[in-house]
Amino acid sequence: MKSYKDLEVYNTAFELAVKIHKMSLKLPKHELYEQGSQIRRSSKSVKDSIVEGYGRRKYKADFIKFLIYAHASLLKCISQLQMIKTLYEVKEVDQLLIDYENLGGKLYNFMKYVEKNWKVSQN
Repeated sequence: MKSYKDLEVYNTAFELAVKIHKMSLKLPKHELYEQGSQIRRSSKSVKDSIVEGYGRRKYKADFIKFLIYAHASLLKCISQLQMIKTLYEVKEVDQLLIDYENLGGKLYNFMKYVEKNWKVSQN
């Protein structure tokens, strides 16, 4: 693995952040800077925390810590999606919830892999 871009969890998180951004622009105008801003920030935080963790990969504990941050941001994003689903009719939300649940599982499995198998000497 030569780059964080080689990580499936990063690539999926990036794609979902783009989808969230586009979806959030369909919210009512008064929500663009409230609920819309919240969900955009939490979705982008997932990918950014993965990147920051990868940047600290020489320190296994730091890598894991930032993967935990990514997972926490993912849970926040799911919570925001559930709120949007309850308040508004935005067709993409159901699929995004499924996609984020799937990413949560992959991210959890990647954290477990790093905990058990990551060697500090890896690039």
